Amino acid sequence: MNSLDSALSPPRTVDAVLASLPKRRRAEQRFRAYGLTSIVLGLCFLAILFGSIITKGYPAFRYTTIGLDINFDPQIVDPEGTRNPSIMAAADYDALLKASLSALFPDVKERTQKRALYGLLSSSASDTLRSVVLNKPDIIGKTERIWLPADDAIDMLAKGQFDSSTVESEGRLKSQLTWIEKLEADGRIKKAFNSTFFTKGDSREPESAGIWGAVVGSSFTLLVTLVLSLPIGIAAAIYLEEFAPQNRWTDFIEVNINNLAAVPSIVFGLLGLAIFINFFNLPRSSPLVGGLVLALMTLPVIIIAGRSALKSVPPSVREAALGVGASSMQTVFHHVLPLATPGMLTGAIIGMARALGESAPLLMIGMVAFIVDVPTSINQPATVLPVQIFLWADSPERAFVERTSAAILVLMAFLILMNGTAVYLRRRYERRW
Repeated sequence: MNSLDSALSPPRTVDAVLASLPKRRRAEQRFRAYGLTSIVLGLCFLAILFGSIITKGYPAFRYTTIGLDINFDPQIVDPEGTRNPSIMAAADYDALLKASLSALFPDVKERTQKRALYGLLSSSASDTLRSVVLNKPDIIGKTERIWLPADDAIDMLAKGQFDSSTVESEGRLKSQLTWIEKLEADGRIKKAFNSTFFTKGDSREPESAGIWGAVVGSSFTLLVTLVLSLPIGIAAAIYLEEFAPQNRWTDFIEVNINNLAAVPSIVFGLLGLAIFINFFNLPRSSPLVGGLVLALMTLPVIIIAGRSALKSVPPSVREAALGVGASSMQTVFHHVLPLATPGMLTGAIIGMARALGESAPLLMIGMVAFIVDVPTSINQPATVLPVQIFLWADSPERAFVERTSAAILVLMAFLILMNGTAVYLRRRYERRW
C-alpha cells in the first residue's frame, strides 16, 4: 500500500528544483558568457577606433622642414636701409626663397620644373622669413640657414604616408622625389614639433592650419555657457527641491525639465537661430550666441543633477537644523547646500563636457564659417573645436586627414580631463550616508 501511494503521489518540490539546477546553472553560465563576450567585443571595437584615430593623428604633431641658406639681400628686404618694420614686412620674401632653391638646383631651367621646385615649400614659408627679419633685423645682409615648412604633400611623403604608386600617379611628386632625396642627403630635411598646430588659426593650407582659434572660440563659448547655466541651474534646483510647493504646476515643470534633457541638440540650435539671431539680432557665429544656445541645452542637466545632489542629503540634517531654531533659508544655505555642492559641481562639469562636444546646435547659428583670425571677444566670429573637426573632415586635401584625427585627440583629451575632474570631485568630497 505504501509503495502504491508513493508511486501515485506527485513529485516533491525539492526534487523538481534539484532536477532543474543543472539546466539553470548552464543557462546562467551562457548568460555570463554572452555578457563577457559583449564587453570584450565592445572593448575591441573601442580599441580599433582609438587605434585608428591615434595612428592617423599623431603624425600631425610633427611636420617636415627644409633648411635653405637664405641670402637676406638688403636690396630686396630693406632697400632704403631705414629698418622700417612696415617696409621690411612688405618685402618680396618669395624672391629670396626662389633664389635659394635655384642656387641649390641650378639644372632646373624649365618653367614647369621651376614651379614644381618652388612647390617644395609651403605657402607660409615667406611668412616665416618675414617673422625672422622683423624679430632679428640684424640678419639683413647676411646668409643663414633657415628651416622652413614644407608643402603638405612633401610632408606626407617624408612621413611615409604616400606609397610608390601614389608618387607614380602624381607627376609633380615624381619630379620632386629626386630633389627631396638630394635635400635629405645634404641634411636639409628634418622633422620638428608642429607648434603651428597649437598656436595658429584655421587655414586653407593643411601645413598652416591650427586649432588655437577653435580652442579660444570653445573657451569663450563655454565661459558664456557656464556663467549663464550654472547659477540659474543651481537656483532652479534649490527652489524646486526645497521651497516649491507640490502641486500640478511644479509637476508640470519637472516633467518638462526631464523632457528637455532628452531633446535633440539641433532643436536648441533652431531655437537659437530663431530667437537670438533673427529676433534679437545678436551677432551670427559668435561665442555669445553659441554660449546662449548651449546654456539652454545644459540647463536641464544641471537642474536634474542639482536636485539629485540635494535629495542625497539625509532629512535628519534638515530636521536637526530646524530643531535648533534655524530658518528654512538658513537650513538650506548653511547646512544642506554645502553637503550637496560636490554633486552639483559634478553635474555642472558633466554638462560642460557635453556642451564642449556639441556641434549640431552651433552649425545652425553659423559657427561653421571659415574663421582664420583668433577671436578676442565673445562678439567676434569664431568656431569651436567640434565644428573645426567637421570642417577639416570635409576638406578634400589628404593632409587634413591627420589634422582631423589630431584635433579629435585634443578634444578627447579635454573631455577626459573634464570627466576625470568630475569623478575626482565626487570621490574626494562626496559623503556617504
